[in-house]
Amino acid sequence: DMARASTTADVFNAIAEPKRRAIIDALLGGRKSVNELCDELRSPQPAMSKHLGVLRKVGIVSVTRVGQHRLYQLNAQALQPIHEWVRTYERFWTH
Repeated sequence: DMARASTTADVFNAIAEPKRRAIIDALLGGRKSVNELCDELRSPQPAMSKHLGVLRKVGIVSVTRVGQHRLYQLNAQALQPIHEWVRTYERFWTH
């Protein structure tokens, strides 16, 4: 459906979900496996994989294979459209 499509195509919708923001925060420190993220964020693996899939689709995270493991890492520059948009309103809290 249309709502589902927009979630996977848009950075704003991708970060609207609190668990996905938590994943972004967790990846600030460097690359992590799905299992590490599941343990850290107390999330079941199927849900974690779904969230990571959305974040990958919009470019916020990427995945690297290292042996048997898939390590996820943050691509923080993908968050730039959010910064650009919010910056428009910055004057309301800086003055």
